[in-house]
Amino acid sequence: MLDYVSAAMAFYVTMLPVQEWILEFRLGYLGRYWSLISVAGLFIGFLLCALIFVPLIINMTLDPFRYPDHIVMSAIAAVIFGAILWLGQWLVLRQTEITPRIFALINTVVGIIVYSLLVWFNQKSLVWSGNPIEGWKTGLIFLVGGAVTGAATGKTLDFYCWRIEQQLIRIEKERVEKETQERERFEEEKKQQEILEAEMAERKRIEREEAIEEERLWYEKHGQDYADYEEDEDYEEEEEE
Repeated sequence: MLDYVSAAMAFYVTMLPVQEWILEFRLGYLGRYWSLISVAGLFIGFLLCALIFVPLIINMTLDPFRYPDHIVMSAIAAVIFGAILWLGQWLVLRQTEITPRIFALINTVVGIIVYSLLVWFNQKSLVWSGNPIEGWKTGLIFLVGGAVTGAATGKTLDFYCWRIEQQLIRIEKERVEKETQERERFEEEKKQQEILEAEMAERKRIEREEAIEEERLWYEKHGQDYADYEEDEDYEEEEEE
């Protein structure tokens, strides 16, 4: 018969590598630490559960074969394993910008729920101590359940990251297009301003040339008499002074 520890090992040892294989495309080199940290969390959780349950069982405070004591033990184990798994996975996800850190909690909760459901439906095949080899059918169920859970949760995160990447690409594209439009509008306004300034300068040049030409024509029309007249007026003004 397959015991509870072997079932947990079969479930998580298949779920975590499948998740790592999918998440490695998004997490990069951090993906290779996913299974390592999770397995370390399971081991630490197992040790903590042993430290808590062994004294309780020895002192006959809890009986693992009696209802509801085994439910209480399962709840305590779920909290311990969940907290440590969540912390380890969160430490990996916090290194990334695109991956939501809440996925660590969601993934842990989903894993515990699925494992609990598999235990619930296979209670008759599970005992607290037994030979894992004899329960190969139950072991296969937990292997398949772990693989399906890992693939579902990993692909969900992969799809989420893909959507976020597409959104970031779209935002960056819109930003570049906006900057390009603003730069083109600025260049167009600058070009129009330069054209306007050139037209104003040309108009002033033409007006100045017209004024010079009018003055030249006026001098040609009045001739030397006007010049003598101007000199006489200047001489009279000096004498009066």
